[in-house]
Amino acid sequence: MERELPEIKIEGTQYHFDINQMALLEKERPEWRLFLEDMKDCGTHYEFVYDRNSKRLDQSKTTDGISSSDIAKQIFTTVKIPQISEMDPLGMFKKYNCSFGDIRQKTDFEIMVDQKAFELRINKGLLPIIEITGHTFYVDLRMDKLRPKDDFRSQGIVFSDIESYYDGDKRTYTIPYNPKTHQFQEPDYRLITEFPKDLIAVEFPSERLLDRIGWNRKYGLDIKHGLVKQGLKMQFTAKNVPWEKTFLVDLIQSNLKIEKMLKKAAEKQQPIQPKQSKQKGRKM
Repeated sequence: MERELPEIKIEGTQYHFDINQMALLEKERPEWRLFLEDMKDCGTHYEFVYDRNSKRLDQSKTTDGISSSDIAKQIFTTVKIPQISEMDPLGMFKKYNCSFGDIRQKTDFEIMVDQKAFELRINKGLLPIIEITGHTFYVDLRMDKLRPKDDFRSQGIVFSDIESYYDGDKRTYTIPYNPKTHQFQEPDYRLITEFPKDLIAVEFPSERLLDRIGWNRKYGLDIKHGLVKQGLKMQFTAKNVPWEKTFLVDLIQSNLKIEKMLKKAAEKQQPIQPKQSKQKGRKM
């Protein structure tokens, strides 16, 4: 039996807090959500600008940047909500396997984010790593790439080169990869009629998920932004994807059809050779 979610009222509207989604769900319309990731983590509470008209969290405004005219019109207001440990201590206890002593004494950030990983990333300056078919890559957002370890000849996997391979729903890349050169490599899509033998398909998370701290630094966000919702990892493993489960299946079929059509068209255009008449020669 599912437990009842804790409730909180914001400007007259009742919300449920769902620790699995890390969001406030409007009670009457649960598909309308306010994500904690979009709120300012103040350590003792969360804070955000709330639009009274749309009942949405307004990310275009900071809690310190609401204009007097906005206040006069009573459109926006600054809202403060408690820490998760206060809103839903039972959910925190179950999901993060922490003690009730931790819940009383620690902040959400201290409970929900791997503090050892945070120390390694912030104070030691270590980069996250990802294993791709047994080879180690550094997640180097300053260089905009997955940089292969111990292979200076390889260009690695440059994020700006693989933008078209990004799946926004899954928040992953699925790319063709050459395991010998440790590089992203595309086959000739115009001519391909069978699965590449020297390439494989690999899937891995977006750069924002691979290195949330590096992402925050790159785009000028608070260093802890999004960590409570996404957590923090320093090691990942890419997933091998069979070619049969990629777009190449349809592309190859299409290329084969085109090849067949061109072959037929070429055969029709060949001139018909006239038959040679047989003439009887004289016997010697």
